[in-house]
Amino acid sequence: MIEHLVSTYDRLVLRHPWWVLLLVALTVAGFASQLGKIKLDASADSLMLQGDPSLEFYREISAEYSSEDFLLLTWQPPGPLLGDESLQPLRRMADELRLLDGVSSVVTVWDVPLLESPMVTLSDITSPDPLPSLDMPGIDKDLVLRELTTSPIYADLLASRDGQLTAVQINLKRDDRYYDLLATRDSLRSKRDDQGLSAAEAGQLAEVEKQFKAHTAQMLEAQGALVENVRQIAAKYRSHADIFVGGVPMIAADMVSFIASDLVIFGSAILGIMLLILAFIFRRVRWVVIPLVTCSATVVIMLGLLGALDWRMTVISSNFVAVLLIMTLAISIHLIVRYRELHALEPDGDLHERVLRTVRLMATPCIYTGITTIVAFVSLVVSGIQPVIDFGWMMTTGITLGLFLNFLVVPCMMLVWPTGRPHRHTGTDTPMTGLFARVVDGHGPAILAVTAAMVTLTAAGISRLQVENRFIDYFHKSTEIYQGMELLDSKLGGTIPLDIILAPLDTDQPLPGLESVPASEAAPVAADDPFAEDSDDFAPAPAAAEDEWDDEFASDVDDFATSGESFTPSYWFSLQGMRELDAVHAYVDSLPETGKVLSLSTVFAVVKNLLGEDVGSVELALVQKSLPPDISAMMVDPYFSREREQARLTVRVMETSEDLRRDRFLKDLRNALTEQLGIAPERIRFTGMLVLYNNVLQSLFKSQILTLGAVFVAILLMFLALFRSLSLSLIALAPNVLAAGLVLGVMGLVGIPLDIMTITIAAIVVGIGVDDCIHYVHRFMAEFPVDRNYKATMYRCHNSIGRAMYYTTVTVVVGFSMLALSNFTPSIYFGLLTVLAMVAAVLGALLLLPLLIVLVKPLGPEGA
Repeated sequence: MIEHLVSTYDRLVLRHPWWVLLLVALTVAGFASQLGKIKLDASADSLMLQGDPSLEFYREISAEYSSEDFLLLTWQPPGPLLGDESLQPLRRMADELRLLDGVSSVVTVWDVPLLESPMVTLSDITSPDPLPSLDMPGIDKDLVLRELTTSPIYADLLASRDGQLTAVQINLKRDDRYYDLLATRDSLRSKRDDQGLSAAEAGQLAEVEKQFKAHTAQMLEAQGALVENVRQIAAKYRSHADIFVGGVPMIAADMVSFIASDLVIFGSAILGIMLLILAFIFRRVRWVVIPLVTCSATVVIMLGLLGALDWRMTVISSNFVAVLLIMTLAISIHLIVRYRELHALEPDGDLHERVLRTVRLMATPCIYTGITTIVAFVSLVVSGIQPVIDFGWMMTTGITLGLFLNFLVVPCMMLVWPTGRPHRHTGTDTPMTGLFARVVDGHGPAILAVTAAMVTLTAAGISRLQVENRFIDYFHKSTEIYQGMELLDSKLGGTIPLDIILAPLDTDQPLPGLESVPASEAAPVAADDPFAEDSDDFAPAPAAAEDEWDDEFASDVDDFATSGESFTPSYWFSLQGMRELDAVHAYVDSLPETGKVLSLSTVFAVVKNLLGEDVGSVELALVQKSLPPDISAMMVDPYFSREREQARLTVRVMETSEDLRRDRFLKDLRNALTEQLGIAPERIRFTGMLVLYNNVLQSLFKSQILTLGAVFVAILLMFLALFRSLSLSLIALAPNVLAAGLVLGVMGLVGIPLDIMTITIAAIVVGIGVDDCIHYVHRFMAEFPVDRNYKATMYRCHNSIGRAMYYTTVTVVVGFSMLALSNFTPSIYFGLLTVLAMVAAVLGALLLLPLLIVLVKPLGPEGA
């Protein structure tokens, strides 16, 4: 069977090298024409855990409260914040921002109503007349600054408490088309998973998915252009104030920019470094050109395939290009080193036979390394996170393509390139890998001792591994993203959004004393409220107080009482609901991880400040019923759903907090709300990006770290099929387990978190380690029958196959070290961890693996 395949390969490929190379060149050119269609996706949706119930709830809440994406600009003038030198340029900038396509509104200190500059009354708020604002003639700016820095609504949100900084919020138009397509797609997918789709529905799903991808690309492009326009406008006013741009759309746009920059700059740098290292190692032009041509062809075809299929790269899957270079280069080097060995042994032999023999000798180990590496990357497919899934499938496709092209391009270029003289290594000299062989021969106990120490160190490191990260740590301190997020956390109340959704105490029964009654009876009912004994509002009032009440609320109560409508105040606008909200709000606000907290409790606090006394049921009912639409839209609607009868607390969590542990924070918060405050667990729901990203991290740990065990079992079975020896298979597996554990252990020891950016390194380590071990053991099995001497065989393997492993490692290590210069921290981690993985894999294969083979003697006794 194998000979038949080799014969067919010889007839179709090696006998027609020019035609094969021409066909490959045409294929590369064809796919190169699709490179312009490559798209990068950094949308928040692409990083979410698909099928997560919390994601569906998040989208429901976003739709319920009409949440809009927004950009934030921080404005920090050198002089007084409310001085004319600051306010006038701020107004001009805001006016320019409002003219941008995609902007629905811009909110600055000029645009918000002022309630304490001077103090207004509740009647003023419920009146249709406009409230005071900063552009009112004669406004006292000292009072305004005090309100902005102390108000429950504005402090830490619109202005910093030190009065030096204000925020400009640029609200983006809600893309209803995006959400309609998203809802339709998810609905059809859910039905497909639960009960299956008809042919028509399957066609509809395919069409909706196509439309959604196209619309998402347009949306991201438009947002990127908007962010750039905002930055250009902000740059014009930096002479008046220090300005930073923030917000999720800006982060998405910058991440796309970082990815594209790293792909072009560091991709080219890695190829350039590989060229220099290959030239230094092989000292022949052909052995530099052939592997680089093969690697480049593989990458171009793969990227063209992504463009043709609209298969988008993300922050995670963009790394597949670099990993694919490693895997493809490794195969090329193994083929070249084997060919050079044969050429050195028979300098005058037939070229065609030499190439054919090279292919015959290397086909089995290369195919098995490809399959086992694919198994390692397929483990990523079960993550449930689309970019990680895409990375797994991209690597699976790319490795298959790289293996295929290596056995087309490398042998055919060997045949058409002038033969040249053989290399000088004949196996009698001592290359660098020979030093490793001497270490194994003379220092076996030391290797075992170091291995034991590393196992201990690895276990300690893995025990400290954190399934966590700080998003701000993805970026260098010099970047605008980092500086802006740091400023938002320290001055403007935090970065990461968290929503706490509270259901009412009992939605089926009317509240005591607040049954649905004609509005004309609402005031008397409030006076009989069972909570009245806890409030001075309903105690007998002195005449002066009654007169004050009559003056302040007469018109509101009169309108409320004579409207003739039946009105049932919500639970959250009762004294009991207010007290519960106040307790929750105060507790959340007291936590060191939280920044700005907003809710109906904030509104109640404002009303209390206006009244100068506690709030009663009538005042609460007025807040719910009688506020003008514009005031209600700002003070009530973001925190209360009339349809769902639910209250919402919006919390900003400190991204820069060194102590933030998302999963522990959420669990502790839930426990506190249920146990300390006595709220039933079923009444509490958490949502927001904090929750969704925490779910992603926890899922990654469960699906990937625990899946590694299954991957190693699958690889062990493949080793059994290839080596036909359980002991040899277990020996070959040991360095892989140690290398993977070592990389994860080092991450734990140095504090690199396990997150969506670093989770793929485990699969990379396994893929690289398996390659080295398969090649070494396969060669050992072929060499051992020569003299049945384990140590002699070890020396021969180190001086032959060991060279290829060593060359590959040196080339990749030097090339990928370039990523340490990136401004994108995940790229730095990826580069350095890949270097560590390569070093760990080759040391395991050249030190621990041969030592175990010599000690265990899995191939039988010597000299038999």
